[in-house]
Amino acid sequence: MKRILLFCIPALLFATSCKDLDEYDNLNPKAATTVPAVSLVGNAQRVLANTINTPDYNINPFRFYVQHWAATTYPDESQFIIQTRSINRFFWDPLYRDVLSDLNEGKKIITEDAFSTIADPATREKVKNNQLASVEVLEVYAWSVLVNTFGDIPYSEALNAENVLPKFDDDAAIYSDLVTRLDKAIGMFDVSAAGLGTGDLYYAGKVENWVKFANSLKLRLALTLADVDAAKAKTMAEAAAPKVFTSNADNAKITYLSALPNRNQLYESLVQSGRADFVGASTLIDKMIATGDPRLNEYFKPVGTTSTFKGGTPGAPNSYENSSAPGTMLENPTLPGMLLTYSEVEFLLAEAVERGFNVGGTAIAHYNAGVTASILEWGGTEAEATAYLLKPGVNYLTAPGNYKQKIGTQKWIALYNMPTQAWTEWRRLDAPNLEKPAAAISAIPLRLPYPTTEANLNTTNYDAAAAAIGGDVVTSKVFWDKF
Repeated sequence: MKRILLFCIPALLFATSCKDLDEYDNLNPKAATTVPAVSLVGNAQRVLANTINTPDYNINPFRFYVQHWAATTYPDESQFIIQTRSINRFFWDPLYRDVLSDLNEGKKIITEDAFSTIADPATREKVKNNQLASVEVLEVYAWSVLVNTFGDIPYSEALNAENVLPKFDDDAAIYSDLVTRLDKAIGMFDVSAAGLGTGDLYYAGKVENWVKFANSLKLRLALTLADVDAAKAKTMAEAAAPKVFTSNADNAKITYLSALPNRNQLYESLVQSGRADFVGASTLIDKMIATGDPRLNEYFKPVGTTSTFKGGTPGAPNSYENSSAPGTMLENPTLPGMLLTYSEVEFLLAEAVERGFNVGGTAIAHYNAGVTASILEWGGTEAEATAYLLKPGVNYLTAPGNYKQKIGTQKWIALYNMPTQAWTEWRRLDAPNLEKPAAAISAIPLRLPYPTTEANLNTTNYDAAAAAIGGDVVTSKVFWDKF
């Protein structure tokens, strides 16, 4: 009996590159030889949502960075100790290996598919284009997360098994290409034809939803660029604004299942693990108490059997019993994992108006809509939102600070269950004013350092990238972070 031995070299680009050492026949004749493209896309969608939203501090420590949560017994990650558990690698690897690699392969399969079950040639082309466009939107999303997290990354030479030592591309140049790719994808959509089908875990193949998602992502990228290229940001925002999300029904999300292995990652960490690793941070809880935020009861639990809410100290070990734990809504195994929400879109539109972009409406109207959408998303009511928006510290006319501080603070609260994006928006808007924890080993990270596998295995390209960004340290800034 023959077997195949593979020699695998870990690679920065996404996973491994494998070389045949000996070839033997050990193939299962009953195993599938091809994988449907939508299966690859679905897996990428699941891993993408898991990675950016998981509370597992071995992968995603950003709830600590933005001080939504504090730690109990093990405070290392809340003190910004990254390399001990290779947090940066465990965030990097899934996005390259499981998300972008699967999407890249899925796109190849779609391109080669004759769609022979569709009789009309014109319809076949529309369906193919809709599927390719959907995959492209997901790729742009995933690449933007990597750039926002690390800065310069392997891009033009990545996902190539023939090149296990890819160069790092300039982060600003990558963003520019992502905008071009996203515009092309938006132009490919045709709502008169089908898309990915029911295997699509976000929108079940509904092309009209993908059009809104793509344009909402374009709006996000536009405002991310606003401090470095205002003219480009203005053009992008004004083109996207008429076609973005208009209600919570449009949210880009994955709905998890009640059974393993597809439960929400929060359930696995907060309930299934049987551990008590997290409590709410005083930074957020004190702010919500001060403004009478109606989401407080959903975000957190009262302490013990009391009706009192109390946050833990960021960066310190905290008592689980004497602090407010994450709320019961987060313990629901089917709680959706969000990628982009209507609430975020409205805050982006409010900011766009303040920057002088012609996106329609007023800053206060969009701000109010963003706050209201978040409260409704968490089970609140219109009446609660209206009362909350009348609070002097919340009302757009009387809340403290400039527009970045007003919008940034409410956006920080609304992005409570979207830790990766919450960290990005905090860095971009510099609001609220978060203080470094006393026990932290560094300033609040502005980026994650590259995985040590890159330094060890792709040394020449790693050294060039580290030099280009001002050092592979947490205080080096991603290109759009100008203030």
